[in-house]
Amino acid sequence: MPEPIRYTSPYFDLSARLVYTTTVAASPSANAETIIGTLTIANFNDLAVLSGIRLRGWAAFTVGTSGVSANLRIRQTNVSGTVVAATGAVTETAANLDELEVQGTDAAPGVGVYVLTLTIGSGAATSTVSQLSLAGDVI
Repeated sequence: MPEPIRYTSPYFDLSARLVYTTTVAASPSANAETIIGTLTIANFNDLAVLSGIRLRGWAAFTVGTSGVSANLRIRQTNVSGTVVAATGAVTETAANLDELEVQGTDAAPGVGVYVLTLTIGSGAATSTVSQLSLAGDVI
């Protein structure tokens, strides 16, 4: 019979590998892809990345005037960075409160900063992000 695992969490500090943010940075205006949250992995260059970084993003938002769709993305670094994951255009209705979730894995991470972006298609006014969560697990 195999020996059971006997380690307990007080012996392991995973805080540098399990990171998250819930800070709303901005809300998208009109039809522009906007960074709504930023996740920075402290000491990224000091961590051994064996498999990649598992990322999860979630946002609750009210669709602005004339908005017909929403696309939630996780990107490396900024709005022009590599897309790690995206929901694609999901049908929305102006003035509705909705939520989206996106998950992905960055198998070849070269950066320690990820952003959660939201685009409201055909939006003519600012949409409002009320809550978000962006989390990463360095594996």
